[in-house]
Amino acid sequence: MVKQILFILSMIIAFGILAYSFSRIVAMFKLTKPFPIKNIGLRIWMTLKVAIWQSKIFRRPVMGFFHALVFWGFCVILFGSLDMMIDGVSGMEKSLSFLGIVYTFLMAFGDIFALLVLISVVIFLFRRIFMNVRRFSGIEMKHNSHIDANIALSLIFFLMVSLLLMNANYISMHPESHAAYPVSNLIAQLIQPLSHHGFYYEFSWWSHIILIFIFMNILPYSKHFHVFMSVPNVFLSRLDPLGKLPNMDNVTKEVKIMMDPNLAYATPAATEAPPERFGVKDAEDVTWKSYLDSLACTECGRCTSKCPANITGKLLSPRKVIMDLRARMKEKGPSLSKNKSFTDNKSLIRDYVTTEELWACTTCNACATECPININHPILIMEMRRYLVMEESSAPSGLNMIFSNIQNNGAPWQFSSEDRMIWAKNLTMKVK
Repeated sequence: MVKQILFILSMIIAFGILAYSFSRIVAMFKLTKPFPIKNIGLRIWMTLKVAIWQSKIFRRPVMGFFHALVFWGFCVILFGSLDMMIDGVSGMEKSLSFLGIVYTFLMAFGDIFALLVLISVVIFLFRRIFMNVRRFSGIEMKHNSHIDANIALSLIFFLMVSLLLMNANYISMHPESHAAYPVSNLIAQLIQPLSHHGFYYEFSWWSHIILIFIFMNILPYSKHFHVFMSVPNVFLSRLDPLGKLPNMDNVTKEVKIMMDPNLAYATPAATEAPPERFGVKDAEDVTWKSYLDSLACTECGRCTSKCPANITGKLLSPRKVIMDLRARMKEKGPSLSKNKSFTDNKSLIRDYVTTEELWACTTCNACATECPININHPILIMEMRRYLVMEESSAPSGLNMIFSNIQNNGAPWQFSSEDRMIWAKNLTMKVK
């Protein structure tokens, strides 16, 4: 009974803190612009392929395999965690064991994956601490980012250790259950002299569940928030071809009327309000999907490592642009949610992302292609360019010349439409 009360209090505190963290994040989403969601069937298929099967992770087959093991391991081990929580609330032991062979299979699978996850995390920690992996560095990767990663990986390490020890101690008390814990059964044979009574089981049980509560509450403030956000982010992926850039409907209407003035009479007068802003200047101008991208970003650096602009020494780092959006919303969002007119005289453009970075992008979509959770970096970059061009008339000189020529001559070239075919005047063509 005491254990039940302590567990229920611990669970209420843990999930209360988690709910508070998510409420703050939801408040940030409310500041952003709409993003339409359609074609649920295709989204489900995308989620199964990219998020569950981890297809894009396997672009780097060796480390991708270990990462997939961690993801799949968490999915399977989640069943055992649910079983523990039901036990804690009900005061029972192995509450879901009524599932019979299904229960035994899932617990055995979870026990095996606990070891595989443990091995994978050791490899990840070794790479981060002792190997100079280039994509883990960059101007955006502060010292805190590396500490954050090491803390999260260390917590996962101890989660797996406590799980295996808990299962091993349980086997020592209940030898008949060894089939459900094939890996822990081997550990139990080594620690049997120490685990002939329930103290060690209770200690490892509490250690594991408290680590779960700590880990899940650290995640919303960590780069490992993708544990929660990556699957939803893939489900909500932008389904248009990567090269297709979104247009503003009201601007498209104006352009069509300019090309064909008769449309002005055929089209009813627009009743919608004019846009508050063309493009993106600050964090609140993005769609909620772009903000979700920033929260789901794993900071793995695969996008930047494949960016041609970054490879050739330009300032652009697609990872930095996404991280800057997250940092800017974290800075401005809390005050903006309380006062819609709040301003700190800063913005995402220039104070976080420089114009040089934005204009370095070639929109080749290498970053979006490489991202394992379908973050679309070029859309955000192009929206910030849209603001620079349409509201500040700020663009590189070469583009400004093209804009002027289109406005004056109806074409990108610097001569009038009447002179457009002069180059072909004296050319002849044989007709067979």
